[in-house]
Amino acid sequence: MKEMLRKLIQAETTTEKGELVAANIISEQFSRSGIAGRVDSWGSNRANLIAQIDSSGRRAALLFACHLDVVPAGESKWQHPPFDAVESEGRIYGRGSADMKGGIASVVTAVRQVVESGVKLQGDIIFFAAAGEETDSCGAKRFIRDWSGQLPQLAGVVIPEPTDFEIVTAHRGILWLKVKTSGKAAHGSAPQLGINAITSMRAVLNELDNFKIRFEPHQLLGDCSMSVNTITSGKAINVVPDMCSIGIDIRTLPGQNYQDIIDDLQKIFAKLKQKNPQFDASVSIIREVGALETNNNCDFVGNFCSAVGTSKTRAVGFTTDGPFFASLDVPVVVFGPGKGELCHKPDEYIDISDVEKAVEYYKNIILKFLT
Repeated sequence: MKEMLRKLIQAETTTEKGELVAANIISEQFSRSGIAGRVDSWGSNRANLIAQIDSSGRRAALLFACHLDVVPAGESKWQHPPFDAVESEGRIYGRGSADMKGGIASVVTAVRQVVESGVKLQGDIIFFAAAGEETDSCGAKRFIRDWSGQLPQLAGVVIPEPTDFEIVTAHRGILWLKVKTSGKAAHGSAPQLGINAITSMRAVLNELDNFKIRFEPHQLLGDCSMSVNTITSGKAINVVPDMCSIGIDIRTLPGQNYQDIIDDLQKIFAKLKQKNPQFDASVSIIREVGALETNNNCDFVGNFCSAVGTSKTRAVGFTTDGPFFASLDVPVVVFGPGKGELCHKPDEYIDISDVEKAVEYYKNIILKFLT
């Protein structure tokens, strides 16, 4: 299991490198137990992995939904190289170790051990690992589009994201917006002949400092959040920029209407244009993923809690591919090894003991629902 985890980290599954190598690693692992894993690839290096272990079909199936991709290592210095998968003091370090290749290695190992034990399954195990969860959810969307009509009845979906073994049944959604200001290029020595798009964007940013999204707080998730996280402008230092864009990361709540947010931004633009007729701005959606809210009182959540020995669930601020699987009209829970606060940071790691513990949890979950 450790060797598989190390290989998955070393596969360096950023968007640039793609997920194909990692998908093949998992497929090869499954083949050792006689499990056929189908690699669904596109482009030169993008890939999903799907495996289904058939059963008597007397019970509803269980879908484990993972993601293969990772965010880039970033520019900060790491204690260990981010894709070397160094083992040290009971931990494996590397980008994706917690988010979520530790979870993947645990599920794959658990599934293999259940199959090799010869236990008679009454419901199918479906394992799915997606491309692009960190960027555009292309893999999950592709799976829902191509496979939803072929799936057996599902009891529920388990997403092995790092929750430190807490059961997550609700999380916020994503609305990524691009705001662009347009101007007029001119020589840097004669700025009065141009319209500086950065200056226009400064006016937008000043307005956003006091902008509050209008929506009632959620009883579990609290308020939605907003953060301006990227800015792009300028082609040369001696040219007045005719374009400036910012990327806004908004984390949304169940039932929220995204168009209301966009309408409020356009009202800000209209106010700024009234003050300055040369002001020109637009807003577009880069990515949207709904919020997740699974009924804590449903049978699936109750049985899941029983399988892992707890009665508590919680809500989190981060987002997963869960809402795409919830569109199948089945309950979704997020549960896995690793500490969420390590995700997307330098020196990401996972405790080997947690990966081993997760194997036992996932075996218990499979046996609870499928035997």
